[in-house]
Amino acid sequence: MNRSEKQKMLAGELYCADDAEVQSDQAASRAWMARYNAALERSDAERHALLGERLAQVGAGVVVRPPFHCDYGYNLRLGDGVFLNFNCVVLDVVEVVIGAGTQVGPAVQIYAADHPRDPQQRRSGLEFGRPVRIGRNVWIGGGAIVLPGVTIGDDALVAAGSVVTHDVEAGATVAGNPARVIRMRDG
Repeated sequence: MNRSEKQKMLAGELYCADDAEVQSDQAASRAWMARYNAALERSDAERHALLGERLAQVGAGVVVRPPFHCDYGYNLRLGDGVFLNFNCVVLDVVEVVIGAGTQVGPAVQIYAADHPRDPQQRRSGLEFGRPVRIGRNVWIGGGAIVLPGVTIGDDALVAAGSVVTHDVEAGATVAGNPARVIRMRDG
């Protein structure tokens, strides 16, 4: 049996991004984002309910300040008390998990979407994804970028403007481009 392009996408395999089903899902996400991003003046409870319409998991007390942008939403899991500040972008072609109590600064970009390194494959329009996992009680400073396949451990801190290209250990503080460990939490 042949698998659909969406099934391939969700499995992190090469898929054709201009497939009709994939494009339909993106259109539905854009329509939802238009409603969500127009809800800035609504209460946290009303915005929380809107998040629940599209995202895979929305824990208690989650706050996502509009504008917010994602590819699909249905691959994004937010634990209890997660806070995403204004203008965050999550390219969630595969699962993106953000653990409880994590705070994400403004204009942070989290990319699970990736592209082949071979130019011929890129020209063919094929893409793939690698899951991103962000632990509990992480702080990601404004303007940081988290690349595909990265795991950030519990209690880590990512300095503003950093580009996270590799996994970050629990309790580490990373900074720079590419982000490097500048401190480990004591104890």
